[in-house]
Amino acid sequence: MRLAWRLMVDDDPGGGVWNMAVDHAVHSACAAGLVPPTLRIYTWRRPTISLGRFQDASDVDLALCAERGVDVVRRFTGGRGVLHDDEVTYSVVASVQDGVPRGVAASYRYLCAGLEEAYRILGVEAKLTRRTRGDGGSAACYLHATPADMSTGSRKLSGSAQVWSGATVLQHGSFTITRNLELEAAIFRMDDMARRLLTVTTATLEDCLGSAPSRDVIVDAIRQGFQRGMGITLVADRLTQTEIDYARECAAESEREGTGRSGHPNGTSGLSEG
Repeated sequence: MRLAWRLMVDDDPGGGVWNMAVDHAVHSACAAGLVPPTLRIYTWRRPTISLGRFQDASDVDLALCAERGVDVVRRFTGGRGVLHDDEVTYSVVASVQDGVPRGVAASYRYLCAGLEEAYRILGVEAKLTRRTRGDGGSAACYLHATPADMSTGSRKLSGSAQVWSGATVLQHGSFTITRNLELEAAIFRMDDMARRLLTVTTATLEDCLGSAPSRDVIVDAIRQGFQRGMGITLVADRLTQTEIDYARECAAESEREGTGRSGHPNGTSGLSEG
């Protein structure tokens, strides 16, 4: 079991395609034994919808996304659509030999110990819970109750999504600072009841704390939270050239499959971020 993990904090916001391509590249490199377990922290250049791997793009209003300058990308993890906007996003990649237990529920419990501690450092008591309320028919992640919900009381703070490659897992999710309820509801075509449900069953950091913490404060809380909650040491590092090259390949393939514009399921190119 390795206790020294790599920490990567992206200095600049990334495009949606590039953010997903980097997560994929890190996962692949770790699964191949080329890099140590990795915690990556990043933000988004513009509002972006990430669709689950098998989610139908028609679940969102693509025309509205194009009109409002919202990118739409496809994750390689499952789950439902998420609007990434005013948030800090994490991805963690580790393997069974790093201490991650096999099985979805067990691995979520293990990895989310770092998230619980990060929220605690920020001043929010959050737990990994499956909420009993939710709109199971909605295409929006935040209206869907799952075993991977980070919640404060009965209100969902965030969800997480996973994908495994052999004995190596990638999990990513968000620390939502504020939420644009109007935009999220419109993109996912929520009716009045769903809009009200989104308001009363979800919470942001601003809701919990009374003011919005800075991104730097959140990044530091995530770093400390994973170290304390999981008993690891994080060592600042950067992508290897192999990871950069593979991320560029993944991003280019995503672009070839779509138009590369706002409002399209492959979003906009982030190749310059590499």
